[in-house]
Amino acid sequence: MTLTTTDPRSASTTDTGIPATTDEQVAAITAAAVDAFRELRSRSRGWRAGLLLALADGLEARRSDLVATAQSETGLAEARLGGELTRTVFQLRLFAEAVAEGGYLEAIIDHAGDTPLGPGPDVRRILVPIGPVAVFGSSNFPFAFSVPGGDTASALAAGNPVVVKAHGSHPLTSRAAFDALVDASAAYGAPHGTLGIVFGQAGGATLVADPRIAAVGFTGSLATGRILLDIIENRERPIPFYGELSSLNPFIVTAGAADARGDAIADGLFTSFTGSAGQLCTKPGIAFLPAGAESLVATLVERAQATAAQPLLNERIFRAFGVIRERLVADGRARVLVEPRPGDDGFTMTPGILEVDATDVTEAVAEEAFGPLIVLARYDDLEDVRSALRAVPDSLTATLHSEPDELAGLAPLVEDLQDLSGRIVFDGYPTGVRVSWGQHHGGPWPATNTAHTSIGVTAIRRFLRPIAWQDAPESVLPEELRDAYTGVPRRVDGVLTLATLG
Repeated sequence: MTLTTTDPRSASTTDTGIPATTDEQVAAITAAAVDAFRELRSRSRGWRAGLLLALADGLEARRSDLVATAQSETGLAEARLGGELTRTVFQLRLFAEAVAEGGYLEAIIDHAGDTPLGPGPDVRRILVPIGPVAVFGSSNFPFAFSVPGGDTASALAAGNPVVVKAHGSHPLTSRAAFDALVDASAAYGAPHGTLGIVFGQAGGATLVADPRIAAVGFTGSLATGRILLDIIENRERPIPFYGELSSLNPFIVTAGAADARGDAIADGLFTSFTGSAGQLCTKPGIAFLPAGAESLVATLVERAQATAAQPLLNERIFRAFGVIRERLVADGRARVLVEPRPGDDGFTMTPGILEVDATDVTEAVAEEAFGPLIVLARYDDLEDVRSALRAVPDSLTATLHSEPDELAGLAPLVEDLQDLSGRIVFDGYPTGVRVSWGQHHGGPWPATNTAHTSIGVTAIRRFLRPIAWQDAPESVLPEELRDAYTGVPRRVDGVLTLATLG
């Protein structure tokens, strides 16, 4: 039996010729990953940085084929997919830079000597790779959060092999991206088993349960994340699970901001909640607007009514979108301003806008709708917003639009937003996440189940573990912990020392 793929623009389904991975094949893939791990962790940082650069070049060389294949399986626009692939290539190159720089190792040396507690031994600490990592691709990012995405890049950068579970919505894209990576890694000289791929739901479950897997990176629904967590809990040896699961991303506009630039905010907010048909993890799902912001609301409604249907990624998302829309208005609190409607072809949908009084925001109203729908919560006072936020699930982001003369009175609200989100956006929009050294892409549960990020250089921290060497002979130490080595930043006897290159 082979897997099928569906073009969401037309709902037409074709056979991919890709068979589901059997349990025996999963075991062989993970065994090869263990063999590769023994070699990868002994390779230099310079070699590993070169591998990441080679993978980036391998993707770039097949850009046209990758984008065309992804478009046929996701319905996303060519420009969006091209930009996502550019981001994915950049991400690999950024991790290559981080690996070469070496600060991520957190190298520490405490020489033996007298201490306030008596004679102390020589202790040296560094972060080391953890072993084969399973990565689950997402439906909404066929490149940046899938086979060649951030989880894969950061796990490889840390020195671990990766086994990817291809997403069922884009198996051909997953295979094409995997082939590009494997060909590039083989040409570079990486060991067999550095990269592996598994197809099919059963194969994914087997992969998570496999005792050779040391960690799991996952981007997807909260329901699927819970299933994988259950599998992990039943393993003889528990492992880390790094999941990005659900996020409503509250968006707050003050009265001053609405008066000063309401139309501009409306345009930006509309683009943010409808971009990629509302299928972004940072999409603002609920917007708190002052009661007097009628012009802002009118602009949102006008834009939504004039927008054609866009394809959702698959039939499951299409069906779930309708169910959640019904659930949001079931108790009569939410009013429909613009009814989302299916298009004539495929799994397409027009944008929808609901409205509710901020005092009526409940957990039922504050449910994530994955697709082009937003709830406008109208408030009379910012204290109503603070109260309503208690019903909003913690999120990846929170956004605040205000005017300079209002900032002094917003400190309590900003503190609330720190408690419920991983990134606070001021006078901007949460979609379009920058890939950089300083980025954080995580949040309190249910946004993620970890303090670590899945975007940005510090994502590498998830796939490393600390090890301390006490009174170790220099010959067995990693070179970064030897006294004469100065190629990475280190903390020596409590003093931070910078790298000296040359």
